Amino acid sequence: MTKKKRILVIDDEADFTKLIRLNLEQTGKFEVKTENRGSAALAAAKAFKPDLVLLDILMPDLMGSEVAAQMKEDDDTKNIPVIFLTAVVGREEVVQRGGVIGGHLFVAKPVDIKQLVEVIDENIR
Repeated sequence: MTKKKRILVIDDEADFTKLIRLNLEQTGKFEVKTENRGSAALAAAKAFKPDLVLLDILMPDLMGSEVAAQMKEDDDTKNIPVIFLTAVVGREEVVQRGGVIGGHLFVAKPVDIKQLVEVIDENIR
């Protein structure tokens, strides 16, 4: 029995984070925690110690890029891989850029769960 990988999903849409959590937990491979406030994301990451963070870019209180920057500056979270989830970038653009923008991996919304699990598996330490 391998230990479940810990995934932190940060997105201001509570319905979206719940959907992702339920779908990832159904695989039996992940323990998932969600956070719906960008301003609380760093504290959530420090407390939960995830193996990977799925992070929305557009959030009302603190942009995903700012959350990622905070994580990079903090010794407790700087080595946690971050994958951005965004509706801002379309699937075609993700493919054109090889799934990387600004040094971070991107997954376009709406999210394909099978694809998301593959991306998580490839990028988890």
